[in-house]
Amino acid sequence: MRKLQILCLAAFSFLSANSTFAQDSEVKNYDQGFRLGFGLNGGLPTDNAYDWSLGGDVRLQYDLSKKTSLTLTTGFTNLFTGKDENGVDVKDLGFIPAKAGFKAFIWEDQFYVLGEVGAGFAVTNGYNDTTFLWAPGIGYANKYIDISVRYEDYNKFKTNQVALRLAYGFDL
Repeated sequence: MRKLQILCLAAFSFLSANSTFAQDSEVKNYDQGFRLGFGLNGGLPTDNAYDWSLGGDVRLQYDLSKKTSLTLTTGFTNLFTGKDENGVDVKDLGFIPAKAGFKAFIWEDQFYVLGEVGAGFAVTNGYNDTTFLWAPGIGYANKYIDISVRYEDYNKFKTNQVALRLAYGFDL
């Protein structure tokens, strides 16, 4: 009976010490802060309205925790000449996106999902529309490099695209 009590006490002590050490290694104070990123974007529209796209952006990111962030993104995107549904050539469309988003790291603190919503303001070739846009994406980021793929839908521009973003970012 005495040996069983000693064994139970030893097991309890071991498990308590092990969980105490595990908690100490998991609980770290994460410094919230801002990051700034500059990206190049290239895309392929998923319909026939435009042939391809190219753009640049600036993204301000506020890290809520090690795994979650809020984002604000703007820049310039140009959709290059294509044809409308009647086969008539359409002019290039350049616009300024303004998006707010949420980024969540889901695997190894490097792979993430991102959702953004906002507006696209047409600024070239006589276009005078503003469209709602939304953009879900997935990506990989480390301390300086951010690579992502996203789907981006432009309601009033009557098109959408799948785009690749290559970016350089740093802490502010």
